[in-house]
Amino acid sequence: MAAFDIRPIEASQADAVLALYKATAAAPGGLARRPDEIDLVYVRGFLTKAATEGVTLGAWDGARLCGEIHASRIGPDQFAHVLSDLTVAVDPDYQGKGVGSGLFRALFAAAAEMRPRIVRVELAAREGNTAAIALYQRLGFVIDGRFEKRVRMPDGAFEADIAMGLLLPA
Repeated sequence: MAAFDIRPIEASQADAVLALYKATAAAPGGLARRPDEIDLVYVRGFLTKAATEGVTLGAWDGARLCGEIHASRIGPDQFAHVLSDLTVAVDPDYQGKGVGSGLFRALFAAAAEMRPRIVRVELAAREGNTAAIALYQRLGFVIDGRFEKRVRMPDGAFEADIAMGLLLPA
């Protein structure tokens, strides 16, 4: 496993995040959005929200952004202990090399430092993305439920979204 530099993403790095997301979305099973649904407005939106209400981190191999993860508080205050709206993108050339796991570990560490304290991290994964679900389970996420027929695939078929959560240690 290669060593990657994981650090917060800054707004000035939106172009690098955009390129990463387009490359990841173009790969089979990469992201829920298609490449044509990803633009700077979308990227700047989630980066701004995560920077102010959550966490956004990038994995760098030298000058190349090879992965990004972000999650945000969802509001209102009764959910201030939850990080949700989680997305992780790993460049197809770097998948299977520990980038995703490293990003999640860094996200958990950053979440543990947030105040009010984060108790729960949650995400959803398309049921056919079994490799991602297995990774999330290895990281400690458990399946909380299913959203039947939530995802329409390009061929018109439907898949469930699998709701997963992880409770951070006190």
